[in-house]
Amino acid sequence: MIHLPKDETKAMVAVHGWSGILLGLLLYAVVLTGTAAVFAEEIGTWSAGHMSNQSAFERPVGAVLQKLGAETPAKYHEGVDLFEVDDHDLGIFFHRHEMEGGKLISRGIFYTIAKDGRVANRQAATDEDVFGARNDNALSAFLVDTHVRLHLPNPWGLLLTGMVGLSMLIAAVSGLLIHRHLFKDIFTLRHHANPVLVNRDKHSVAGTWSLPFAFILAFTGSFFSFFGTVGVPIVAMAAFGGNQQVLQETVFGNPGKPDPRPAAIGNFDRISSDALARAGSAPTFVAIENFGRADAKVTTYHAPKNDAIAPVTLLYNGALARFERIKPLIGPRPSTGGALAALMYPLHFGNFAGLVSKAIWFGLGFAMCYVTYTGLCLWLSRRQNAPRSLVWLERMNMVVGLGLPFALASSAAAFLITMPLRTAIWWTPAGFLIGAAVTIVAGCVAPTIARLSWMLRFGTGMMMILLPLLRILSGGPCWSAAMATQQPVIISLDIAFILAGGWILARLRARQPFDRLMTLQAAE
Repeated sequence: MIHLPKDETKAMVAVHGWSGILLGLLLYAVVLTGTAAVFAEEIGTWSAGHMSNQSAFERPVGAVLQKLGAETPAKYHEGVDLFEVDDHDLGIFFHRHEMEGGKLISRGIFYTIAKDGRVANRQAATDEDVFGARNDNALSAFLVDTHVRLHLPNPWGLLLTGMVGLSMLIAAVSGLLIHRHLFKDIFTLRHHANPVLVNRDKHSVAGTWSLPFAFILAFTGSFFSFFGTVGVPIVAMAAFGGNQQVLQETVFGNPGKPDPRPAAIGNFDRISSDALARAGSAPTFVAIENFGRADAKVTTYHAPKNDAIAPVTLLYNGALARFERIKPLIGPRPSTGGALAALMYPLHFGNFAGLVSKAIWFGLGFAMCYVTYTGLCLWLSRRQNAPRSLVWLERMNMVVGLGLPFALASSAAAFLITMPLRTAIWWTPAGFLIGAAVTIVAGCVAPTIARLSWMLRFGTGMMMILLPLLRILSGGPCWSAAMATQQPVIISLDIAFILAGGWILARLRARQPFDRLMTLQAAE
């Protein structure tokens, strides 16, 4: 039991309520898109119809890398990034670092290497062009960008999501403190009580079970938002004279005595094979420093091993293709800070144990969405008789709470239709905006809250059921082709969308919706 004096309990209830109300709708949007982004990689495979299973780093690429290095101007040999694009093709970005408008950017030449080793594309680009959305990953990139910065320009989007994370942390702490019987509340569900108590119990149970997850999500999310926007500039100003490039080289680079003597890069294919054997998986990203010099370094980044949470990073001597050491995320040597920083990404996105941990994180994220939405509904239901009407806030809560899933499903439909036309980069966000506009119009014209709820649920359910059909009609692989190429994720997501849409439609008639706030108030 948690004992607080009466006045302090009332203060905590007020803090808990207003921390949710002030940024509750934004918090719901961030958590919902983050819940979907947990499966961003799988959604990308499903939506684009990727059929290849072999990593680009499991194919010989050393000869191509040497050839491109000889063709690329030496001024872009400062760094080389290698990563997978499209359906396990290889992207190679030769670049140098520059300051532009007070911002550190990478500028250079980007190559796309097809599976047969030919150069499929060459373009002058910056890091924003290279790592931004592409036609085949526009949907997954849209989900991630919405979650990370709500599509606002940097640094404002990151700062806003960081504030949302802090509000979530406040709500979690205050919610913990106002539980007078914490362990009892975990199992209390009064199914036969009046609607207010039933839904209040559901809110309490879901919130209590997901409290540890809320702490983890809020802390790691705030860390990511404030690290680059606040932490890096402050540290750079205090210790490096404001030079962020020197800060990044010191913290994330590989310090050592410079050796600018020309030297060909070592056997890159041998590095890839050795990294695969040591880490237990192919690299997800490879960075080369000082390409073509005697002091070249190759860093390979891998997913966590089966028995670990933190990702694996390996460092090689680039000129000799020789393994040097396991590299911490921060600094040249292992440290407590580096170990903790390495845990942030896997704990935030839940990718440390493959699909099992992702499924758990998805379920907990869904619970947090439920807690946020029902918390707003309960807060509004207690104020129906207030002197100042909150009908507009009721409708806004429903438009966001039930309309956001519809808008996200609309963006997925737009992607599936326009990807074959190679216009998905534009139509994916446009589909979201169209879905959002339809939702807003429905919120304005629906005669009652109950009718609005029915319309939004019906639209979302139908859209989800239609997504697998749209995928196949737009040229995506059928189930037999997916099974033949060992891509069960395509079939799994088809089934998941059909079941989710069917469940939403089935519940339209199963019971009265929770968000009929006037009914709840009358029952209370």
